[in-house]
Amino acid sequence: MAWFKRKEKGVKTPTEAKKESPDGLWYKSPKTGKIFHTRELKNNSYVCVDDGYHVRVGSQEYFEILFDNIEFEELDAHLESDDPLNFSDTKPYQKRIEASQQKTGLKDAVRAATGKINGLPVVVACMDFSFIGGSMGSVVGEKIARAIDYSLENKVPFLMISKSGGARMMEAGFSLMQMAKTSAKLALLSEAKIPYVSLMTDPTTGGVTASYAMLGDFNIAEPGALIGFAGPRIIRETIGKDLPKGFQSAEFLLEHGFLDFIVDRRDLKNRLTTLFKMLQNK
Repeated sequence: MAWFKRKEKGVKTPTEAKKESPDGLWYKSPKTGKIFHTRELKNNSYVCVDDGYHVRVGSQEYFEILFDNIEFEELDAHLESDDPLNFSDTKPYQKRIEASQQKTGLKDAVRAATGKINGLPVVVACMDFSFIGGSMGSVVGEKIARAIDYSLENKVPFLMISKSGGARMMEAGFSLMQMAKTSAKLALLSEAKIPYVSLMTDPTTGGVTASYAMLGDFNIAEPGALIGFAGPRIIRETIGKDLPKGFQSAEFLLEHGFLDFIVDRRDLKNRLTTLFKMLQNK
C-alpha cells in the first residue's frame, strides 16, 4: 500500500481559504515568451535577461536606475492640469485627469527631479506613459520648462527622457504651444552652453518628437523604441505604400542619421556620465 493515499476525491479547500500568487510577481517577455521573476527583472534595470527586451517603465524606475543611492529632489511636484476648454468626450476631461491620478499616483505625465549621477549633479525630466498615454499638455510643458530653468540657474546638465503618444487633444492649442515653449527654453540652455541629452524610449511620437525630443546635443534611444511623428498606419494610408521593414524603430532612425547612438538601459548611467563630462569640457 502507498504511504500516502487521498481519502476523499476532489479539492475540498473553500475558495476564500485559497492562496494566490500576488499580481506582478512574474513578467512574460513579449519577444520570446520567456517568464522572469520581477525581482530579477528589476535587478537587471527592467531588461529581460535572455533576449534584451526593454520593458516599458515609468519615471520612478528611471530615477531608481539613474540617481546615486536613489536620492533625488523632485521639482514642482504639486503642478496638475486644469481644464481650460471644459472639454468632454466620452467623459469630462477633469474626470479623466482625476481617474488617471488615482490609478497611477501621479499628478501628470512628467516628473522632474535633481540629484547626482555618478557624483555629477544633473536635472532629469521623465515622462510617464501610464498617465493618459504620456500626452503632452500644458502642465507637461510647464514642468519641463521649469526643469530647464533650474538647469540654467544652477548650471547643471539636463536629461529629458521621452515616452509619449503626442500632444493632449483635450487641451488643443494649449498643448501645441508647449512645443514652442520648451524649444525656446532649450535654446537658452544651448546659449548658456549647458549640456542637454535627449533619451527617446518606447514610444516617442507626435508633438514630443517634433520638439524637445529631437533637440538634444545628443539624441539617443533605447533598443527597439518606436520613434516618429505620425503612426505607421496613418503614414501607410496617406502615401498608399507599404513602409520599409523596421520603419520608425530606433535602429531604423540610427541607420538614417536621426540618432547619435542606441544605448542599453543597463549601460545608461555610465554612458550619460561620459556624455555630460565630455560636453561640459567643450
